[in-house]
Amino acid sequence: MAWSFATTVILLLAALVGSSFYMLDFALSPLQRSDDEAIERLAHHAPSAVVLWVDSVRQTGQLRDTTVDIDGVPAHAWYVCASRPTTATALLVHGYKDCALSMMHIGYLYCHDLGMNVLLPDLPAHGHTPGDHIDMGWGGDREHVKRWIDVADQMFRVDSVPSRLVLHGISMGAATVMNVAGDSLPACVRGVIEDCGYTRAWDEFGWQLGQMFGLPDIPLLYTTSALCRVKYGWSFGQANSVRQVEKCHLPMLFIHGDNDDFVPTAMVYELYEAKPQPKQLWLAPGSIHARAYSDHPAEYTRLVRDFVARWILD
Repeated sequence: MAWSFATTVILLLAALVGSSFYMLDFALSPLQRSDDEAIERLAHHAPSAVVLWVDSVRQTGQLRDTTVDIDGVPAHAWYVCASRPTTATALLVHGYKDCALSMMHIGYLYCHDLGMNVLLPDLPAHGHTPGDHIDMGWGGDREHVKRWIDVADQMFRVDSVPSRLVLHGISMGAATVMNVAGDSLPACVRGVIEDCGYTRAWDEFGWQLGQMFGLPDIPLLYTTSALCRVKYGWSFGQANSVRQVEKCHLPMLFIHGDNDDFVPTAMVYELYEAKPQPKQLWLAPGSIHARAYSDHPAEYTRLVRDFVARWILD
C-alpha cells in the first residue's frame, strides 16, 4: 500500500509539473497575428473610412517603420507622421498575440481625425520584434514601451520643442500602458488611455483557466506562475496593473465594453477605484472585448478628442 500510495503521488506530481509546462507554453507562446492578418481583420471590423485610410497610408508610403536596439534586441515599430508638423503624438500599444498594425484603427483616430503623429511598436515576441515568450504587459513589455517613449520624444520634436505624448493601449496593450504609468516617466508623457485592460495577469489567467478548461486556480495556476518566475523572472501576481495605477498621477481614461467576457467588465471598476484623480471611465454599451471603437466610433472619438484637448494639448 505504501508503494502504491508513493507511486500515485509521484504520478500526480509529474502530471502537475507537465501540465504547468503545457499551460505556460500555451499562455506565453510567441505565436501571433501577422501584419497581413491584422489588416484583414481591420477590414472586417473597422469602419470603411478607416480601411480606406489604412490602404492610403500604406500605398503612398506614409506608413513607415523603424528599428531600435533595446538590450541587444532589434525592436520594431511602425509610424505615421501627421499631415502638418506637430509635437502631439500617440504611442499605441497592441494586444495579446497581436501586432502593431492591429492598432491602425486607433491610428486613424489620432492621425486622421486629431492631426497627431502615431507610433505603433511591436512588443517583444510580437510582429517584427523577436522574443521567446510573451510578458503580458510586464517585464520586457514595460521596458520596450519606455524606450519607445524616448524615441517618440526625439522623433517628433519640432524646432527642439519636446513631444506631448498620450499612451493608448488595448487589452494586453492597455495593461502595458497602465504598468508603465506607475513608473517614473519623462515630462513629455501627458496622459494614458487604457481600453479593456486586465487587473492582473493572475486574474486574467485564472478567469481563462475556468472559461476554457473548467479548472480552478488551485493548484495549476500556482504551479504555472511559479514556473514562470523560474523561467522568465516574473510571476503572474507581479504583473499587477492595479498596483501600478495606484502610483500613477497622470490623467487616465478607462474604456471597457460592458459586455466583455474575455477581460471581464468587472475588472475595470477595481482599476478605476485604485487610480488617483484625474481619471475618467466610459463603458461602451453592448461591446464585447476590444470592440468599443468599432461599435461606437463617434463616441469613442469624441471621448479621446476631449481627453487629448484637455490633458495633452493644453
